[in-house]
Amino acid sequence: MRFVETLKNIWTIQELRQRLLITFLLVFIYRLGCYVVLPGISPSDIDALASFTNKSGLMQLLDMFSGGAFSQASIFALGIMPYITASIVIQLCGMILPSFQKMQREGESGRQKLNQYTRYLTVLILFLQAPAYLINLQVQVNGAANGSTLQLGFWTVAYLTIILAAGSMFIMWLGERITDRGIGNGISFIILVGIIARLPGALYYEFVSRLPGASGSQGGLVMFIVEIVLLFAVTVGAVLLVQGTRKVPVQYAKRIVGNRQYGGARQYIPLKVNAAGVMPIIFAQAIMFIPMTLAGFRGGESGLMHAFTDINSFLYNFIFFILIVAFTYFYTAITVRPVQMADDMKRNNGFIPGVKPGKKTAEYLDAIMSRITLPGSIFLGIVAILPAFARFFGISQNFAQFFGGTSLLIMVGVVLDTLQQIESHLMMHHYDGLMKEGKIKGRTTGQAY
Repeated sequence: MRFVETLKNIWTIQELRQRLLITFLLVFIYRLGCYVVLPGISPSDIDALASFTNKSGLMQLLDMFSGGAFSQASIFALGIMPYITASIVIQLCGMILPSFQKMQREGESGRQKLNQYTRYLTVLILFLQAPAYLINLQVQVNGAANGSTLQLGFWTVAYLTIILAAGSMFIMWLGERITDRGIGNGISFIILVGIIARLPGALYYEFVSRLPGASGSQGGLVMFIVEIVLLFAVTVGAVLLVQGTRKVPVQYAKRIVGNRQYGGARQYIPLKVNAAGVMPIIFAQAIMFIPMTLAGFRGGESGLMHAFTDINSFLYNFIFFILIVAFTYFYTAITVRPVQMADDMKRNNGFIPGVKPGKKTAEYLDAIMSRITLPGSIFLGIVAILPAFARFFGISQNFAQFFGGTSLLIMVGVVLDTLQQIESHLMMHHYDGLMKEGKIKGRTTGQAY
């Protein structure tokens, strides 16, 4: 059987075997830390927090990315998201500020400086988010109907903040070790593990809820099988979205240097249909969280404000879809630069057949990007709001989250990148790849989420 043979080939390569074992060990340490509860937190406090998390779309999303540590009041409760937030801020600074652009062009030394700034910003975000998390924990515990109370004084909040910050920094360190000594991008892999960790529980709950005799059961096991088929189809669509590219042919002029001929070969520029990745969804979600926060401060959810706080409402998903399309165009415009690409081709004696070098080439590339970004942005928006459609057809909230959104795109992208690295190790040692025909392609965007 080809699958068993591939596993034997993977185990035969010593370096690949060591990298996989190190990855599994570090992931086990991460999952173990997700169940280490903060000092002074009782089981009744955790139940109150978990009950609130299951009712809030925002908290449910944060809990998913932390692998359940958020609702467990764990030392890893804040997860890796503060680091992701800091990375996005630094990335945006690199697009706007000339000093950061200069560091990006400095190679390895510039990359190390940017990584250091990202760590400093992560610590700052942690010391802002940790007290907010603890205050929310106290409010939810004291507001619960089980009679439990939790009083966190100033010094208690201070040392618990240090523990939460240290937990998130330790996760970041684990991610860097996976990148250096394991397989795949460590930060992405930790996010993937956190998302997948909730899948078995959500799948089991959905299966039990579809059994005959269960309260609210509709459709029975046939409906459960249909859900699995639809989930597979959505995953295939997400793979097509991540992998979709438009190849633009580039011809390089021949040059004679001494007795040798250089150039003359035809290559391709792969322009991605979804060049923005998951960033538009992250930006749009950040905007949509503002009405939720305002509603929490006002203490009421009526009328228009209620529609914005309900992640399953038509108005919320319609505006969410429009924001994703808009942010896809915005992020693609600032990351894909046709003028720079045209200049690089001209500098290397390259040209697109039938198109003049320089300004005409830039306009041609810009026109192609505009055409392929439209269907890409619409498809991305549809994938983002699919969980609301799944919830509308009676699928449970926890299981519906796997039908689209950021979680599905991250899972698809990280799995493809990881499999691509494993396949490269196999090909390097003269083994067949993971597939019978063709090769696995990763996201090729270099982003870690």
